[in-house]
Amino acid sequence: MEFKFYGHACFSVTLADGKVLLFDPFITGNPLAGSVDADAIRADYILVSHGHGDHTGDLMAIAKRTGALVISNAEITDWVKEEGYENVHPMNFGSRQFDFGMVHYVPATHSSSLPDGSYGGNPGGFIVETGEKTFYYTGDTSLTMEMQLVPYYARVDVAIMPVGGNFTMDYKQAVIASDFIKCNKVIGVHFDTFGYIVIDQKAAVQAFKEKNKELILPEIGQSILL
Repeated sequence: MEFKFYGHACFSVTLADGKVLLFDPFITGNPLAGSVDADAIRADYILVSHGHGDHTGDLMAIAKRTGALVISNAEITDWVKEEGYENVHPMNFGSRQFDFGMVHYVPATHSSSLPDGSYGGNPGGFIVETGEKTFYYTGDTSLTMEMQLVPYYARVDVAIMPVGGNFTMDYKQAVIASDFIKCNKVIGVHFDTFGYIVIDQKAAVQAFKEKNKELILPEIGQSILL
């Protein structure tokens, strides 16, 4: 499995069979992602954690170009259909087997509205069991006791978590979250994009190291073997 970071909270996971899962596509509106060509991004599935523009900015363009199946809560998939795209799978908090693996859509503590200001449903995160490895993308969230339930769904090999603070957990809270989910390897996202979420990267990495954990803060465009 290969993780590739496109900036902010947008990334893809490519499975051994070549299927590409793209998460929270936001590229063209990201001032730091000028090196990324959104029109070149592949996707067989697009998973959307919530409706905010910094997670859906390029959703429609990429979905229409690739024909990817959009997986999200029912309010977001209804909005996608209203925008003229029909290949969607609506969820609420629950589990569903897809051909690439099992997806558990789980709560996040945040807010959610769509780019047109309409209600975006409940924000969430995704635990994805692929048969290769299992990863947990928290979506935008504060530290929440709901995370203590994650090990009851699956043993998580790697977690993708926001670490920027202000709108979400900061890196100190992400350390606690990694305890809750019993996972010591974390890829940080949702940091440095805007002034509110600029972090001290060295301090963040050290905070995890002091707890015998690993925090990876990827560069935009970087690929990581999971």
